[in-house]
Amino acid sequence: VQLQASGGGLAQAGSSLRLSCAASGRDFSNNVMAWFRRAPMKEREFVAAISWSGGTTYYADSVKGRFTISRDNAELYLQMNNLRPDDTAVYYCAADRSQRRTYTGPAYYTGGLYDYWGQGTQVTVSS
Repeated sequence: VQLQASGGGLAQAGSSLRLSCAASGRDFSNNVMAWFRRAPMKEREFVAAISWSGGTTYYADSVKGRFTISRDNAELYLQMNNLRPDDTAVYYCAADRSQRRTYTGPAYYTGGLYDYWGQGTQVTVSS
C-alpha cells in the first residue's frame, strides 16, 4: 500500500499550489484522509482532513480560508491559495485504515488516527 503525494514546489507568497495524493495497493475512497506538514525544526502538524464521504472537512486555524481539501474517488487534493512563507514545509497525505468510520471532531486532527502515510512533497514559499 502506498500513498504518493505530488504537486509541491517553489511558490511566491500570495500564489497558489495544488497538491495531489494518489493511492496504490488499496482503495481509500471510503476512508478518512488528511494532510499534515512538517516545517524545518518543527514538529509535524495537522493541516486538513476530510471525512470518508467527503461531506465534512476540518482545517487547522492557520490555513482556514486559504486551503481547501477535497477528494475525487481515491485521489486526495489540497488546494493552497494565498500561500505564505510560514506554509513552507514537507506536506504528507495520510489515510485511516478503517472504512466508513466517523469520529468526534478532535480525532481528525490527531496523527494517531492515520495508519498510512505518503512520502511527502516539499512546498517552499518565498516572500
